[in-house]
Amino acid sequence: MSAIMSKSGRRIHSRDIVMSTYDAGENAIIVEGELMEKRLQEYYLMSGEKRPSGVLHNMIIRFIAEGPELVIRDIEVEMPGIPREECAELVDSLKPAVGLSISSGFTRKVKELAGGTKGCHHLLTLLLSMAPAAVQGYWTSRASRPVSSDRKARRSHLKYMPLNSCRVWREDGPLVKRIREELQAD
Repeated sequence: MSAIMSKSGRRIHSRDIVMSTYDAGENAIIVEGELMEKRLQEYYLMSGEKRPSGVLHNMIIRFIAEGPELVIRDIEVEMPGIPREECAELVDSLKPAVGLSISSGFTRKVKELAGGTKGCHHLLTLLLSMAPAAVQGYWTSRASRPVSSDRKARRSHLKYMPLNSCRVWREDGPLVKRIREELQAD
């Protein structure tokens, strides 16, 4: 047991986020994400009302994204578990993300369009965590088909590499250099 866990008390809260990606044709994917948040003990509202333990938030987002640009073509939200009736008003709060590309600046744009009082913090958190899964899912789908022998087509993939997203993918690093050489080879 770690030093931190040896000092901990009982488990009181959980948040699980699960994502799956589905192939939706040669150049599209469907990404589904679900956020499930539970209170694991009874709790009190500010009014003093006592509430039982259980699901606090259960929210599902599905979107279809196309092409290596990962442009969101449609998005839908389900909220089978919400803490307040008013939360249901936000079922369409992510619609402004339709047309956005999951690329550099995506987080900032989504926060501008659907963050704060325009939307729901939990839906926003889920959508933003789905973006990297969409990238992985798209390239997994793409990798299930043979790579084009067309040099121009191969080079077009260069602009979709996750440059500078971490140390391994740094623009001046050995991995990116090797991939560039492979994509430009005859």
